[in-house]
Amino acid sequence: MASEEELFANIDALLEEEPQLPPPAERARLREAAGITQARLAQALKSSVQTVKNYENGRSEPKSPRLEAYQRLLKGWAARYPAHGTPAAPAPVAAPQPAPVPDTFTGPAVSEQAETAAPVQAPAAPAAPERPARSAGRPATSSRRPAARKASAPAVDPRFPHGPLAVLDGDGSAYAVGGVVLDCPATTVVELVEWTLRESRLGAPKLNRYGKDSDPLIVLTAAAAVKLGLPERLEGHEQRRSLRLPQDHPVVKQVAKAKWQLTQLGFGPWARIYRKAQGRDRQCVQLAMLSWDALDERSWPGVAEMEPADIARVLGVYATRVITPRGSTAVSGLELMTALRPPTKAVQDPATGNWVSGYNPGSLGTEPMDPAPPEATPEHPVVVNSGWTGGFLNEEAYQWVRDVDTLSDEECTLPWAVGLDLNTAFLAAAARLVVGLSAPDHFHAPAFNPKIPGSWLADVSHIELDPRLPSPFTPDGSRPTGPAWYQTHTLAYAQELGYDVHPIEAYLRRETGAYLDPWHDRLKNAYVDTLADMGVTRDLSDAEFLAAMEHHKEKDPALAAVLAAIKATVKGGVGKLRERPQGKHYKEGETWPALSRPTWRPDIRAAVISKARVNMHRKLRNMADMTGLYPLAVLSDCVVYPSPGTSPLDFLPYAASGKPQPGGFRLGPTPGLAKLEGVQQMLWAVDLMEKGLNPARHIKGGDAVLDEGE
Repeated sequence: MASEEELFANIDALLEEEPQLPPPAERARLREAAGITQARLAQALKSSVQTVKNYENGRSEPKSPRLEAYQRLLKGWAARYPAHGTPAAPAPVAAPQPAPVPDTFTGPAVSEQAETAAPVQAPAAPAAPERPARSAGRPATSSRRPAARKASAPAVDPRFPHGPLAVLDGDGSAYAVGGVVLDCPATTVVELVEWTLRESRLGAPKLNRYGKDSDPLIVLTAAAAVKLGLPERLEGHEQRRSLRLPQDHPVVKQVAKAKWQLTQLGFGPWARIYRKAQGRDRQCVQLAMLSWDALDERSWPGVAEMEPADIARVLGVYATRVITPRGSTAVSGLELMTALRPPTKAVQDPATGNWVSGYNPGSLGTEPMDPAPPEATPEHPVVVNSGWTGGFLNEEAYQWVRDVDTLSDEECTLPWAVGLDLNTAFLAAAARLVVGLSAPDHFHAPAFNPKIPGSWLADVSHIELDPRLPSPFTPDGSRPTGPAWYQTHTLAYAQELGYDVHPIEAYLRRETGAYLDPWHDRLKNAYVDTLADMGVTRDLSDAEFLAAMEHHKEKDPALAAVLAAIKATVKGGVGKLRERPQGKHYKEGETWPALSRPTWRPDIRAAVISKARVNMHRKLRNMADMTGLYPLAVLSDCVVYPSPGTSPLDFLPYAASGKPQPGGFRLGPTPGLAKLEGVQQMLWAVDLMEKGLNPARHIKGGDAVLDEGE
């Protein structure tokens, strides 16, 4: 018989083992018995609602120290709500596990049992295959590996049943969308690329009938990068400066030896590895290195620190609603334009009858186009080589602060300064925006036509407007001092105000089209749908909308990150239309890589920003006419007003019926409508204005208080 000392030693050994949690179904039962919502539990664990759902359906397990905290909570609930005191639960084997919430996150989860029991009227798409069997020697479970599960809802495209991407961890688990976990046996980058193309069944269908399927994306955690022979971080001065591996790095040599190629950007945070296409099949894989800062914190807040399954969820929603990420959100925004408006399509050669690649009407084509000199940047070869000295377009977003001397006593006695932010103002401006598709032609003394996109040299310095409003013709809101170059929308607004416009010269484009319309539509739907999944829907009243926006980011940090990425995609994509040279070795007059793209179109960027600024001024003017209120400051898409209360409802104009007055700022979740940006005391705003600082930049908080010691 064992001695007491041996028994106690065995018990102590068990106590020292990693804490074990009750079965997933029991976790959910205990939480429901305690009357705690998943959202409240997620807040207590400093996690997301989706992560709690994963804990309760067995798709993932918490890691230390969250594991110990969760176990302590469940033990406490188990003592208060024992299983025998509640209706008997079904045996674990028979209990149906809820299917993962779909990428759109709308509607309740449906169990697999319900899916098979309820007949579907429409023909069902092929279901995703079951999870691949594990390779020999692999452990049966992992602390973060979800339990084995059947395939979820049928894939939209049977070629890509596992979705557009996967997040690869160091143990070989590749976390795809919808809770699917694939086993990746690759130990080198070359093996990973070949596994992705041959076995993973990852990818996404093209967004336009004339386009191309999206290449599969593999996101590497730090552990996965090290396992594949990559450094955990880029080290050394040269690597930090160039943000890529040197050509003599073993992995780069390995890729070349296997007859794979890297793009000109090399092996950096976003690396494309490819071979020339064989027939219609592309051979390209996109890699993203989390520990090399592939996901910028400003565009993807908090995502790099999430668990792999949650990263896959965030990127999967973005890929489904926007595009499979292909680099920064700015790069993705620009490539989304091309994916939705492919430059070529198949056309029939009338001479031979053969189908050949031809121009796709409405696109920007395959060849880059030189801008007109006033549309270019000062270092552009068109400017330097021609000796152009005629000035440039200055179509930028507002950065304006009102002169404090124009403040009335009545305004100064109002207690609050309230900031309004327009939802994705650049995206709203892109709707039905007609831009030039052909090269610019030069005209002298043309008659102004508001329907022709282009750049016009005109003098609007004689136009007098209320000094309590910014000028609509300049980004800083100052009155023009003489002739200057303007985009069509800016001069069209001068006509709208009742002034004659007599251009001196112009660069105009004969072929035009609403190139950005599909880009606008897709991003608008992505923005509105994501907000709706966060509880901010279009059917809310203004008061309900403000209340929902106050806490919408706390409900689901993953969706909050998706929303931030969508907004960054809009601004970054517009900015990429006029990407400037980088690097200290650049010399004026030289070309730079961005100029080789058909999408280097500073005139389109100018059109978007011009229309957005005009839209802002129109609302400012209508607000003044309807309410007598004038703004304190404007910064891009944020405007600050003096207010008698802390809510926009205290000063926005409403009709007797309770509906918002048309023409002014309106609250709502769609692009172009407004939301509350922040509230500060009026004295604070005036103090900033006297110092030459912009209250709209600081109204949100954080650095809003400038007192000593804050």
